[in-house]
Amino acid sequence: MHTFAVGLNFMKNTLYILFISLLFISCSDFQKALKSEDIAAKFEMGTELYEAEKWSKAHRLFAQIVPNYRGKPQAEKLMFMYAMTSYKMRDYFIAGYQFERFVTGYPTSEKVEEASFLAAKSYYELSPVYSKEQKETIEAIEKLQIFINTYPNSQYLAESNTMIQELDFKLEKKAFSIASQYNKISDYKASVKSFNNFLLDFPGSKLRKEAMFQRFEAAYNLAILSIKSLKEERINTALSYFEAFKKSYAQDDYISIGETMKNDLLQELEQLNTEVNN
Repeated sequence: MHTFAVGLNFMKNTLYILFISLLFISCSDFQKALKSEDIAAKFEMGTELYEAEKWSKAHRLFAQIVPNYRGKPQAEKLMFMYAMTSYKMRDYFIAGYQFERFVTGYPTSEKVEEASFLAAKSYYELSPVYSKEQKETIEAIEKLQIFINTYPNSQYLAESNTMIQELDFKLEKKAFSIASQYNKISDYKASVKSFNNFLLDFPGSKLRKEAMFQRFEAAYNLAILSIKSLKEERINTALSYFEAFKKSYAQDDYISIGETMKNDLLQELEQLNTEVNN
């Protein structure tokens, strides 16, 4: 048993030493290629590293030789690999740019569909959380829609549609949060306007119910706090918003709260009419 254990440890140590040696040799070869003036050697080493998914090292070598291969037969393969290394390194801004250059430069390539998709997906990856400015989100939707229109039968169609849905919902949440925030800071007029815009822009939104009720809440508060000359019109507007909500969500838990608020508005309206008649 002791002899077996010693032998096993010897094998482990040998394999470890071999692994370290190969790693050292590999690193040494990479450094040589990196410092070499031989662009063919850089291309060969870069391709080997690319196929081994050593994205960062491959990218460093490709970056050195891209200008030397423009117009050459190997340029198509190199430019695709170069863009892909940026994508795999999560440098999506550069990846999107490089993939778009590939599509423009090699429109008949067998890789053009994949490059078009990854260019659009790079913009998707750049889309920030919904609470931030959504310029990149809008751009990503546009890029993905162009891809879908160009390749309606693509193998990437389902993934593209899923990404668009996710990006659309991000825009919905952004618009909803702005309108809701106006409500929280008691800017009820701005809240009503924002929720009206939201409901027009996103008629099928998952947030439609919340938006309709919060619009009613904002209109309710705006009416209650209004000066007499504006109160009647604003009460009627708020009542119409509640009726619209009831029509869409007659069995919802919000209805009982809404009915109480509706009664408040009707009492306000009755008091207003009494004062006018007196």
